[in-house]
Amino acid sequence: MEAIDSVYTSALSDLLPGSKGKVVRIGAKGNVRRRFLDMGMVPGVEVVVKGVAPLGDPIDVLIRGYHLSLRKKEAADIFVEVM
Repeated sequence: MEAIDSVYTSALSDLLPGSKGKVVRIGAKGNVRRRFLDMGMVPGVEVVVKGVAPLGDPIDVLIRGYHLSLRKKEAADIFVEVM
């Protein structure tokens, strides 16, 4: 976790099931970044981690009313303000 102006940010991959966060930054580049943006993963949107597979991959998140499964490596490129 990083402290930015007394707001704690974390990679989405580090959140536990039931945790909420607000997207603050997408660290991915190129086509992966475009895909995240197309799916609605934009700064300011709220995400909730609904579950994590037994081996930690994939991660199920709720965003804009729908479930999205992300690989742990992909979720590590999405930074959220922990709520």
